[in-house]
Amino acid sequence: MGRWICCLCSRVADSLMLLLVLALSCNPSTAATASPSAPHIKPSYSFGRTFLGLDKCNACIGTSICKKFFKEEIRFDTWLSSHLKLPPSYLLSYSGNYTDDAKSWRLVDITRLTSKYQHDRADKRICTSLLKTKTCSLERALRRTRRFQKWLRAKRLTPDLVQGLSSPMLRCPSQRLLDRIVRRYAEVPDAGSIYMDHLTDRDKLRLLYTLSVNSHPILLQIFPDVEGWPFPRYLGSCGRLVVSASTRPLRDFYGAAPEVAADLALQLLAVLRSMGTNDLNYFFYFTHVDAGTFGVFSNGHLFIRDASTLGIIDKEEGSQLIDGQKEYKDIFSCLTVDCQSAFVSCNSIREKHSLVMVCQELLPKLLKGKFLQPVQEKIDSFLQHCADGLADDQGVNEAVAKLAELLKPLRSCDSRFAYRYPDCKYSDKY
Repeated sequence: MGRWICCLCSRVADSLMLLLVLALSCNPSTAATASPSAPHIKPSYSFGRTFLGLDKCNACIGTSICKKFFKEEIRFDTWLSSHLKLPPSYLLSYSGNYTDDAKSWRLVDITRLTSKYQHDRADKRICTSLLKTKTCSLERALRRTRRFQKWLRAKRLTPDLVQGLSSPMLRCPSQRLLDRIVRRYAEVPDAGSIYMDHLTDRDKLRLLYTLSVNSHPILLQIFPDVEGWPFPRYLGSCGRLVVSASTRPLRDFYGAAPEVAADLALQLLAVLRSMGTNDLNYFFYFTHVDAGTFGVFSNGHLFIRDASTLGIIDKEEGSQLIDGQKEYKDIFSCLTVDCQSAFVSCNSIREKHSLVMVCQELLPKLLKGKFLQPVQEKIDSFLQHCADGLADDQGVNEAVAKLAELLKPLRSCDSRFAYRYPDCKYSDKY
């Protein structure tokens, strides 16, 4: 009897198991839950440390945003295709996409401080100049230099530590400006101190290397957009790549409608005024401008897209280096320029300097042939007076003021100019 009950139980169990299997096969979602599925194979985005420049650290810019790259929270535009290939490494800049939540994406610019060719040539120069070899450990070579040894011992970044560097920002340095660099250097945890105690040896080398190659990312850090400065937001660096908010270069707007051209021209003049006169008493001037120097956000707001050619004079403290001191040069002085390049004297910089360059190089291309006569003739005349005004400070200022008055009624107030719309509807300012 017991043996018969066991057989019956076994048959019932088998029947129940069969029913369970049939039920699972009819309900795929339940089956997937009940049994582990095959692992999902995720496409691999292969970087190579060389592409990012991580193989050159700590002779690099920083590593603050590397995790974003490797977690695929920063993607190059080409990554959105089915091929998932990295773009060519020889390009100077790339358009990318950035996310904080993997749902919403925003455009960013991913740039190199110089071209890969210039970087490679500078790396070779370091090895051949310092160690007399074709290849070497860049960090070990730069650590041996007299300048970096002084940086290691220094408690504070002083003018003698940056003398001879080619960056226009450091040609006329003040202690106040250098303290601001240390206090706001974003590649290290914020200490809020003017002293370099919170910088490791690695941090000091990265800061010195960045200042020697291109001061653009440093300017974005120490004069942030959230405080009203006309620069795109600095998001971080990885190796020798810098990530910042995306802008379209001004050259893309040379063929824009008249009201757009008038608006951008007025913004450009306003930016130059703010860089000459601001609450912090810093005077910014350009050593060179071109169609990529300025950029425009998607809301129509104009910003300085490339700050690498910006010099700074401290109107409050003045320069703490005399011109003779600046002739000191070493390997850091010529990473991206000819070591024989002459420095511009701080005393030779005039306040109209940037205005004249913009009137010569940018505004004619932006405003040429955009308006009906006699308005266009007056615009061309004012631009010519401004461009020819190197010997006449008053003439430049008057020409620019008249040009601005002429352009104001030519711009429109609509949703294309989101940075000032709908405020312009209710304000005489516009």
